[in-house]
Amino acid sequence: MQTLRNKSVFFETYGCTFNFADTEKIKEIAAANGCLIAQSPEDADAVVINTCTVVSQTERAMIRAINDYADKEVYVTGCMPVVQREKLLALRPDIHLIMPDEIYEKSERVGAVAFGSTGIVQVGTGCLGACAYCITRFARGRLRSFGKERIIAEIERQVADGVTEIQLTGQDVSAWGADIGSNLGELLTAVNEVDGNFAVRVGMMNPATVMPHVAEIAEAFTLEKIYAFIHLPVQSGSDRVLETMNRGYTRRQFIDVVGEFRRRIPDARISTDFIVGYPTETEEDFNETLSLIDEVKPTKVNITRFSLREGTPAAKYYDMPDWIKKNRSRKLTDAANAIYDANNAAMIGRTVHAAVTEKKTEGRMAGTVVARDRFYNNIVVKEDLPLGKKLDLRIVDHHRHYLIAETL
Repeated sequence: MQTLRNKSVFFETYGCTFNFADTEKIKEIAAANGCLIAQSPEDADAVVINTCTVVSQTERAMIRAINDYADKEVYVTGCMPVVQREKLLALRPDIHLIMPDEIYEKSERVGAVAFGSTGIVQVGTGCLGACAYCITRFARGRLRSFGKERIIAEIERQVADGVTEIQLTGQDVSAWGADIGSNLGELLTAVNEVDGNFAVRVGMMNPATVMPHVAEIAEAFTLEKIYAFIHLPVQSGSDRVLETMNRGYTRRQFIDVVGEFRRRIPDARISTDFIVGYPTETEEDFNETLSLIDEVKPTKVNITRFSLREGTPAAKYYDMPDWIKKNRSRKLTDAANAIYDANNAAMIGRTVHAAVTEKKTEGRMAGTVVARDRFYNNIVVKEDLPLGKKLDLRIVDHHRHYLIAETL
């Protein structure tokens, strides 16, 4: 990063919320080094690409992005420089690599205001897991929790700057504190006590790291400033597949964790992730996944087709044909869509209290706003309302992935 000085720089970010926060930190470091932030690559001397390599399709997109800037000085950060350094240098020997640790050494902040009224706060880096398919754990390493006081100070700064939504992020948010003698429930309780008009969306949590503190963590989600939006990737409904994935929990344990949240918050919005077409997944295993989604009825589902990553334990398996993955992905998507439609239809006619978190300025949604209720439902209001405004809404319709409401 030493050469990122006195240049006009364009930034391109891929992947998770964590990467977006890192990009904002690099922007701040670059600005302190005399750089100007360009709004387009055409106006830039250099391009910084923050990369994701979680699946092979994403990796190919990263390589295309780098090749698109053959006439520019290119800096690459994110996961690829750590786990695919040689591939990057072979692709382009003159490339500059920015390692994640270099960002944290030069930035005192644990977060960044990234989307207007939305701020991202990183709770730490790395994880405690050893998932057989995951390349990200090699890029980010073992868990390093940031201190509670540092996180609270960052939230206070962002709220003072006008942020109304805080997104807590990490490779595994529920692992926070395991290395420093604390737990996520304790952190969320402290965050809830920060003064100001804001709410917190908690990022991805591994069921395995939720389990040791499930009562305290679930109770924290009942607090006023914590959205009752629980992202718990299960990845498979089959115990046999979960074991070969090395996920660290069973199907029953996942259901029990979800039940603990719903016991305290009956309408809690449960989000989960599935990997379809894992090499050890038989048709019977996949049917167990279908039965799990029907039993848990999550309100948001992310589906990924298995992608073999070199250097991971899962790379030893035979990768099944793409047509099987596509077929299973379609079936699981159909099952998820049926749940979305049923959940949303049940919301029509209800009155909810929500806060405006986003303004739509482009496309067919221009002139509308997005509001979030206690459960982080995506609610579109066809009015121009100020960010942060709290209001009562009546749900009048839905379009599968969002609700439509009118102000009262």
